[in-house]
Amino acid sequence: MIGGFAEIGMRRLQGPSSLKRKQPDSGSPSDSLTDAERILYNLIRGKQDMGIWSRDMKRETNLPDQIVNKSLKSLLAKQLIKEVVNIQKKGSKHYMATEFEPSKEITGGEWYADGSLDVAFISILKDQCLKYISKKVATADEILDWMKKSRMFSVDLTTKQIEQILRALVLDNDIMEIKSTGYGDFSSVKEGRVCYKCTKKDSRRGEPNAGAMASIPCGVCPRISHCTPDGIISPTTCVYYTKWLDF
Repeated sequence: MIGGFAEIGMRRLQGPSSLKRKQPDSGSPSDSLTDAERILYNLIRGKQDMGIWSRDMKRETNLPDQIVNKSLKSLLAKQLIKEVVNIQKKGSKHYMATEFEPSKEITGGEWYADGSLDVAFISILKDQCLKYISKKVATADEILDWMKKSRMFSVDLTTKQIEQILRALVLDNDIMEIKSTGYGDFSSVKEGRVCYKCTKKDSRRGEPNAGAMASIPCGVCPRISHCTPDGIISPTTCVYYTKWLDF
């Protein structure tokens, strides 16, 4: 199932260039265009990866609706242009030269597929991130590395995407964003680095929720039994406790 949604994501993600194939050379179908078709084709092609709305075409060319519609059908049949989904103008005819791929402004970015928010793909990513963090404190880079090594997705995910998913989980109160203290639960993460920890356990397993004070260093301190307000080991002199208060 994951692979299926990942393949959807593969079609969404764009490469470093908006060009998909070489521009048509001489002898291409564009050589046999009518005057109206050539005007429209040059206009559409000039918009590159942004494309153009059919209503704007009519306004910019001043061609009659009947001529525009007939010419667009001909250009589509000759595979010189294609119709694309514009998330900002859904339901409207939007056209682009076939040699270009739509920009993120048109498609909506990584989280959209065929003009719609890919809720299923996002949900799977959230579940996988939460699954990993439920086992240990982790950074976004660490989670991304785990996903790449496990090859659970066929798309090339980025750290930015994982961070967006993690922010969503923070807003859902499933995880908390904290800075590593470098010891205890955070021993695998360099001190000061931003990492993520679950705010609650899986209720389906009957495990209790973690409280808001779960990240306090006192909970993992091996000398907590010797800690007193006036003693050698004291909250007033503890550098880890001070750092936690500052955070």
